[in-house]
Amino acid sequence: MAVVLSSNEVRERYEDGLAILRRNFEQSGDGDAVVRGRSLLVDDVIAACYQQITAQESIPEDSVAIVALGGYGRGTLLPHSDVDLLFLFEDPKQEARHKDKLSRVYLDLWDLKIRASATARTVSECGQLDPGNVEFTVSLLESRFVIGYRELFERVRAKVLPTLLRKNGKGLIGLVSESARSRHHKYANTIYHLEPNVKEGPGGLRDYNLACWLALVSKFRHSHSWPDTNSLFEAPLQKELNSAVRFLTSIRCFLHYRNGRDDNLLSWEAQDSAAENAVGPTVRSGKLYASQWMREYFRNARSIYGAAVQLLEELPAKGKSLTGRLRHWRGRNVTTAFAVIDGAVVLAPSYPLDQVPDVLAIFERLAQDPLRLSIQTQRRLVDASSLLDTPEAQRSLWPHLRRILTSQQAADALRAMRDCGLLDALLPEFKLIDALVIRDFFHRYTVDEHSFLTIETLHGLKGSRSEWSGRFAEILRELEKPELLFLSLLLHDVGKGLETENHVSAGLSVVRNVLLRLGLVDEERDCVEFLIQNHLEMSATMRRDIFELRVVGALAEKVGTPEMLKMLTLLTYADISSVNPEAMTEWKAENLWHVYAVTSNFLNRHADDEIVHGTLQGATRKKFQSLPPKLIKDLEPFLDGLPQRYLRIYSTEQVLRHFELASRLWQEPVQITLAPYRDLYEFTVVTTDKPFLFATLSGALSAWGMEILTANAFSNRKGVVVDCFHFKDRYRTLDLNPSEHDRLKKSIAEIVRGDRSLEHLIRARSGFRRSDPVRVQVDTKIMTDDNSSAHSTLLEVVAQDRPGLLYNIANTLAELHCNIEIALIDTEGEMALDVFYLTSNGSKLPADLQETVCTRLHERLGGST
Repeated sequence: MAVVLSSNEVRERYEDGLAILRRNFEQSGDGDAVVRGRSLLVDDVIAACYQQITAQESIPEDSVAIVALGGYGRGTLLPHSDVDLLFLFEDPKQEARHKDKLSRVYLDLWDLKIRASATARTVSECGQLDPGNVEFTVSLLESRFVIGYRELFERVRAKVLPTLLRKNGKGLIGLVSESARSRHHKYANTIYHLEPNVKEGPGGLRDYNLACWLALVSKFRHSHSWPDTNSLFEAPLQKELNSAVRFLTSIRCFLHYRNGRDDNLLSWEAQDSAAENAVGPTVRSGKLYASQWMREYFRNARSIYGAAVQLLEELPAKGKSLTGRLRHWRGRNVTTAFAVIDGAVVLAPSYPLDQVPDVLAIFERLAQDPLRLSIQTQRRLVDASSLLDTPEAQRSLWPHLRRILTSQQAADALRAMRDCGLLDALLPEFKLIDALVIRDFFHRYTVDEHSFLTIETLHGLKGSRSEWSGRFAEILRELEKPELLFLSLLLHDVGKGLETENHVSAGLSVVRNVLLRLGLVDEERDCVEFLIQNHLEMSATMRRDIFELRVVGALAEKVGTPEMLKMLTLLTYADISSVNPEAMTEWKAENLWHVYAVTSNFLNRHADDEIVHGTLQGATRKKFQSLPPKLIKDLEPFLDGLPQRYLRIYSTEQVLRHFELASRLWQEPVQITLAPYRDLYEFTVVTTDKPFLFATLSGALSAWGMEILTANAFSNRKGVVVDCFHFKDRYRTLDLNPSEHDRLKKSIAEIVRGDRSLEHLIRARSGFRRSDPVRVQVDTKIMTDDNSSAHSTLLEVVAQDRPGLLYNIANTLAELHCNIEIALIDTEGEMALDVFYLTSNGSKLPADLQETVCTRLHERLGGST
C-alpha cells in the first residue's frame, strides 16, 4: 500500500524540486532538464493528491484515469506553464458520480501555485471531433497517462483515436492548418520580428509542436500505427530540429525565470540579458552582442518554421502525397530538370548545383509564382551554397537577379535565397544585415526582412484596389528601368550593418563595390546610388511646408528629372509601408502623393503665388468659379491674407465651412467642429487670434488624452484664426462615449474664452501622464533655418514623444512672442518630429531670438543639441 503524503510534505517536495531545477539551469542552461524535471515533479504532486482523495473518498480503482495534456502531456512543462489535465471516465454515470470529488486534484494544484485546468470526458466522447474545440483532439494525440486506471487511457489510445483519424483525419488536418495559418498571419508570416514571441510566433515552439503533430498524423494515416515520436522526420531534419528545439526551450526557460511568469516575448531587454548569459546550448560562452545572439535565434527559428510551413502546404493536398508524386516523377528517368509538385520545387537527383545559371533558374521560377522549395531541395541548396561563394559566381549574378527582382514573387524568392545561404554567398554585403536587429521602436522587423518587404510592397501595388495604392501603381508602371528601383530597395539599408552614426553614407561605399561587381553601366550605378543616398529625402520633405516654393524647388533641383522623382517617391512609399503594418496611414500616403504632385508640377514649370491678396484672381478664383458671384465677393475678405497653402490643402467645401464658422463669431466667439476623419478625428477651431492660442488648444487636447498627429494654424489679415488638428483617440474616449464629443468641445471653448483655466483641466484629467514605459531613448535636437522659407523661420524639434509635448513647445514659443504660421506634426514610434514656421512681428525671427528659442526649448524639453 502506497504511503499517503500530507499536504505539507507534498508542498515541500515540490518546492525543493523546483529550487534544484532552477539552480541547475543557472549553472548549465539546460532547458530540457528543466521541462522534463518539472513534468515529473507535477506527476508526483498529482499522484499524491489522487492518493489522498482515494484514501478519503470511495472512488473505485477502475473508475478514472488522470491524463496529462498539452505541454504537460509531452513532458515539456516550462517553469510557469499551465498544467492541463483530463479526467477520463468509462461512462457518464461514473463521471457524474466521481467528477466533483476529483476536482480537489486541480484545487490542490492551485494551492501550490500551479495554474491548472481540468476537463472531464468519457472514453466514447474522446472519439468525437468538435470543430469548435480542435485543440482538445490535438492534445489527446500528445497525451500521457499519469495515474488511475490505465486501461481507459490505453483504450482511447489504441481504439478511439485511430478510429477518429481514419474517419475525420483529413478534416482535422484542415482545421488545424487553418488555425496555424491564422496565427502566422497575425505575425505577418515571418519569423523576423525585432521582439519575437518564442512560443506563439512563426518559428516558435508552437510551430515545432505543429510540425510534429502533422507528421505524426501523416505517418499514422499511412501505416495505421503510432510512429516513434523521436523519429518523425528524416534523420538530417530531425537532428536539425532537435537542436533548434533545445535552443528555444532554453530561451523559454530563461524568460520564465527572468519574468517570474509565463512570458515568452523576447524583448530587447531580454535579448541583452540572454546574450550576456550566453543562453542556448549552441551559444559559446564569452562576450556576445545581442545582435549576434539574435542571429543564432533566427537560425534556429528558421529551421522550425520551414518544417512547419512545408507540412502545412503538403498535407492538405489532394491525391497522392508529395513523397508519392516525387517517386512517380523520378521514376520517369528525369535527370537534370526540376519540377513543381503540390506547389513545391523538387530537384532531380543529378540536377547541377555548381553553376550560377542552373541554381538561379530555380529562384527565377520561384519569383514568378507563389511556390516554395521542398525540404529536400532546400537542404541540397544549403549544401551547395559554399560552392558559389566565389568572385566568378558573384560577377555573373546581375542578369538573373534583375529577372528575379522584377517578378511578382521577388520577395519570397529572395527570402528563399537567404534561407539557403545563397544570397550571402552571391551578395556577400548582404551578410551585414542578415537577421540584423536594430533597436528602433518604430520598426517591427529585422533589417533584411524590412528590405524584402519593401520589394513585396511595390509588387503588391499591382493588385491593390485602394485609391492611393492605385496612384502609386500607375507611376510604377511608367518606370523605364524598375529593376534599378528594386535593387536600390534591396540594398538601401546595408549601411545599418556597419558601426556608424550615418548608415546612409556608410552604406554607399559598400553599395558602390556591389554595383561595380554586378557590371552596371555608369548611368545605372548613378541612379541606384542617388536613390540610396536620398532615400530619406522625401520623408524629410513631408515634414516641411510642401506648398512653400523653396522647399519644393530644393527637392525638384535634387531629383532633376520626372523619372527620378517617380523612383524616389515609390522608394519612400515602400520604405514607410514596410516599417510596420500601421506605418503607412492614408494620411501619410496622401501627404507623400502631394509631395510628388507639387514637385512634378514644379519640374513642369507650374507654380503659384504665396499669399491670397484681396480680390481673388487667376487660379485662386478658378477654385471657386462654380460659386455665385455674391458668395465669392463675401468670401474674399475671409481669404485675404491666408497663405496659398490653405487653399491647396482644403477643398472648396471645407473653405466654405470655415467661412461659415467665421461668419458666426459675432454670436459665439469660439467656433468648434469635431468629426471623424479616416481613422482619426479632425478638430477645427475658428476664432480671433490671441496670445498662447495654439499652445492652449494643443494642451487641452493632450489633457483629454488625445495624440495629436498633425496640425495646421492659419490666420487672415483681420486676425481670424483657423486652427485644425488631426488626432488619435488613444483611450477611445470619443469612440465609446458619443456624449464626450460635446463635452470636449464645450470644455475647450471655455478655456479659449477664458472662462476656465487650462491648468484646471490638466489637473482634473491627471495631467500629461504617459501610460506606457519608454522603450527607446530619443535625444532632443532643435534646429532653426532661415533658408527654407521666404517669409518664416523654420524650427525643427526632434524629441521623445510624450503627452503634452506639443503644448510645452507651443507654450514656450508663445511666451517668446513667436507666431506659429504653420505647424507640421509627425510621430515615428517613440520619436516626435515637429516642424514650425515662425514669425515675430510679421517677419523672420532675428538671430538672437532664434538662439533664445533653442535655449528655452532645451531647458523645457531636456536633451542635447
